[in-house]
Amino acid sequence: MAPTIDDAMPTRISSDCPQDTRDILYHAWGHDVSELKKLLDVRGKASAQDPKTGETPLHAAIRACGQAGPDSVNLEEGEDGCVEEARETLQELFFSGAIWNDVDSNNETPGCVAHRLGRKALYEMCVDAGVRAELLFSLMDGYEELSSGSDAEEDATEEGGNTNHDGTETDNDAMDTTEDPPEVEPARFVPPDADEKTVTSDEYLQSTLTYDSSKLLDSDLNGVMMSWETGIMRRSVSALLPNLQPGNRILNIGFGMGIIDGMFAETKPSKHHIIEAHPSVLEHVSKPESKFGSAWETSGPEGGAYKMYAGKWQEVVPKLLEHGEVYDAIYFDTFGEDYAQLKMFFMEFVPGLLDQDGRFSFFNGLGADRQVCYDVYTKVVEMHGADAGLDVEWHETDVDMSALAEDGKGEWDGVRRRYWTLDKYRLPICTFMG
Repeated sequence: MAPTIDDAMPTRISSDCPQDTRDILYHAWGHDVSELKKLLDVRGKASAQDPKTGETPLHAAIRACGQAGPDSVNLEEGEDGCVEEARETLQELFFSGAIWNDVDSNNETPGCVAHRLGRKALYEMCVDAGVRAELLFSLMDGYEELSSGSDAEEDATEEGGNTNHDGTETDNDAMDTTEDPPEVEPARFVPPDADEKTVTSDEYLQSTLTYDSSKLLDSDLNGVMMSWETGIMRRSVSALLPNLQPGNRILNIGFGMGIIDGMFAETKPSKHHIIEAHPSVLEHVSKPESKFGSAWETSGPEGGAYKMYAGKWQEVVPKLLEHGEVYDAIYFDTFGEDYAQLKMFFMEFVPGLLDQDGRFSFFNGLGADRQVCYDVYTKVVEMHGADAGLDVEWHETDVDMSALAEDGKGEWDGVRRRYWTLDKYRLPICTFMG
């Protein structure tokens, strides 16, 4: 059972909050846009945070509306006379650079607060802001910064005066020997998951993996693949191969525990190619008892029809394209890679690998630790898919959360952290437009 959250203003705006931040939070809470504008003239003010609670102006503006009434049918019409004012406040904050996914001491983003309170219109504003931010980051990918921090510091030193031997600066206009009192660094909010480490692909590939009957973990106990995903995999196979007839050409990227490949094999494909990069997985597959070892490879209808390719997909896939390989179904489920890699795959490689009538899907765990992030990535994938000439159809299915609801318990026993928190799974099926 989730803990009760106190949304009262005295709880969320602490006595330790600096006055300038307190003023912004109060005006945001009161939806006082005219006064708020006067305080947002400095960069970063729109995302100021209470150092104790992590409250931002976005959190405050949404939280002030309180819980939506049980009789509310259309939450976009400004029930309680509050939502329209909050919308105007959020619009001003986003225009002034407010960060859509800052978390507070409850580990909630502004969108999480809106979702919990049932404020659909405000929630959708947070989702749209997230989509804009993600698309902007995508456009900026690969661009170099015009100047670095060190360059700026050097310029400041050259313009400000002489530099002493100990590295401190002296003012040419006033050689005042009186020492200024040291500046006190203001307290900063530390997010609840500040110590959480993001696993990179290279770190993952260098880690030692541990198999048991229900999960595959890396050396930091991160869940690489778990048996609770079996139902999702089964539905994915049915959506990718709706007739389940034999003779399909299949490509799967990321073998893991072999769950989905076992299901693909049951359909008796004419071609079944798998790409796997992790040495521990490849060693596991090479064991005599493996269903996907050398005996499986030689059981194909012709040489090379059934094959496990060892290596990163970024290295293997271009070779498949060179050899003219085409597939009826493609599935993508890697670990330790961010959305940029998935995007690169379906924008640059799927158009050349997928048959005109084929289907592409992936394990949709994008932002699955909170609903607002999941919804943001849904829209982002749709937009990038369209850029690649793909229609994205979502099949929403239930997830049994009875053993997935709490960290360290049930399916998460022995796992570092939950990577799934949602009761609905959005299964993507991508096909060529037209």
